[in-house]
Amino acid sequence: MKKILMIATGGTIASKPSKGGLIPQISSDEILAFVPEIALVCEVDALQLCNLDSTNLNYDHWLAMVDCIETHYDEYDGFVITHGTDTMAYSAAALSYLIQNSRKPIVLTGSQKSIYMRDTDARRNLHDAFLYACDDRACNVRLVFDGKVILGTRARKTRTKSFNAFSSIDHPEVAVIRGASVLHYILDNEPYPEHPTFFHALDPNVFVLKLIPGIDASIFSYLKEHYRAVILESFGVGGVPAYNGDASFTEAIRDWIQSGRTLIVTTQVTYEGSDMSVYEVGHSIKTEFGVLENYDMPLEAVVTKTMWILGQTTDPIKIREMFYTPVQKDILCV
Repeated sequence: MKKILMIATGGTIASKPSKGGLIPQISSDEILAFVPEIALVCEVDALQLCNLDSTNLNYDHWLAMVDCIETHYDEYDGFVITHGTDTMAYSAAALSYLIQNSRKPIVLTGSQKSIYMRDTDARRNLHDAFLYACDDRACNVRLVFDGKVILGTRARKTRTKSFNAFSSIDHPEVAVIRGASVLHYILDNEPYPEHPTFFHALDPNVFVLKLIPGIDASIFSYLKEHYRAVILESFGVGGVPAYNGDASFTEAIRDWIQSGRTLIVTTQVTYEGSDMSVYEVGHSIKTEFGVLENYDMPLEAVVTKTMWILGQTTDPIKIREMFYTPVQKDILCV
């Protein structure tokens, strides 16, 4: 039997009611006890990394996950991370950049209802995660939820309450789980090395600025004092406004780029990505300043990839090269 390490971080799957609402209180060993069938799938060890609502997880916890997996990498055939759903897609994307070319699967899962509840999706999701982690063709970072296996760089939470909470954005699910079977749609046949490449640096000084009609460009003056990169969530396929011919946004972007900072234009629309070449409001900015754009990359991947890149380099040329270099199929339509 394969040997899998379960790394528990908290989340709804580990929560119980309190006077102030649900709070993670169930330990990693207790979680496993709710699904004894897992013992028929593999040998399992459990480790409690933290026990937090995923709203309270951040880049420090991503790096702790990396350290934990690197420390135990040679001891196990795969890893299952139990995680709250609210920020699970960010963690999956971050781990995809921080742990690259892993021939062993690193699987994130969680639930919309606690594992101690009778009517819960937790037991199925956890069992599915272990089934996938034990599959001989499984590798790299994946998110397993509601019978779907999603690339770590393509996952997004698209429903707040339903059991089918996660979607694969602009990329097919790589597999589905039906009963005790893993049905692969897309296989990763890369010849991976014995050990993956682990990274241990992130720069969290990245801000997501969501455009709304009439927004004031002076916001860039504040952001310049606090951040190295801005991800601009624009409208439609991408562009910046010039209200009544006002060029303040253009000038703010010029100043931002000339200061050596990074600007990435993405879209508020969930599917089909950006294309700044379509309209003058986007084409002129991209042509003049050479800003980066996400194309078909989900926001969670854009955020965490930018943090990872800035943790490695400050060279604008290198930043551009790394941003447009695909990692785990995070960007395909450049």
